[in-house]
Amino acid sequence: MTKTKIEWTESSWNPVTGCDKVSDGCLNCYAEKMAFRLKAMGTKGYENGFKLTLQYHQLEKPLKLKKPQMIFVNSMSDIFHKDIPDDYIFKIFETMNKAYWHTFQVLTKRPERLELLKDKIKWTENIWMGTTIESNKYIDRIKYIKNTNAKIKFISFEPLLSSVKEVNLNGIDWVIVGGESGSGARIIKKEWVLEIKEMCEKLNIAFFFKQWGGTNKKKNGRLLDGRVYDEMPFFY
Repeated sequence: MTKTKIEWTESSWNPVTGCDKVSDGCLNCYAEKMAFRLKAMGTKGYENGFKLTLQYHQLEKPLKLKKPQMIFVNSMSDIFHKDIPDDYIFKIFETMNKAYWHTFQVLTKRPERLELLKDKIKWTENIWMGTTIESNKYIDRIKYIKNTNAKIKFISFEPLLSSVKEVNLNGIDWVIVGGESGSGARIIKKEWVLEIKEMCEKLNIAFFFKQWGGTNKKKNGRLLDGRVYDEMPFFY
């Protein structure tokens, strides 16, 4: 378990590390850069850099953390990657089921795999399920999230790379929006953000604006029209 600076969570838990690029939002993957940095530092678990690796020693870590936490699951990978065995995915969910005092936020760019496994998963109320939609090109991902029995369903529009006005947010409880950050960061337009915020307001969906991003994300901040939007779902 690791404390994180990600604004919408408290800790990260990585029972899997490593991944590969599956869509446009992966181009400047922060996890890939971080994995190679950790490998160079000799950090346990990152001997393989960003090659997909099952971290068995991490599987039960949340059970040892007694203070309730908001936990982002697999910030350094995607638990629905095609090369992760079904049984290992089920073990990850079993840990979340047992650690009922924590809230787990699972985020995937591979909801098609989720669709195949969703009926074999035990959806306890402390598991939130989300997908990333970086542009209109990927709005079909949302249907797979809506089709689960997760108590809280959410969408991360990060990095937001285009308008997504065609997306249907009915049935979604929480929305995160953010711009890409770091070297080579692609632009985010204010009108794209406002389109999503207005959809959320109409549907009473919690709206969280994470950042404008850019090469200097701290300088650009996270104010939208002079205020911070850090809403969380009603059930939390």
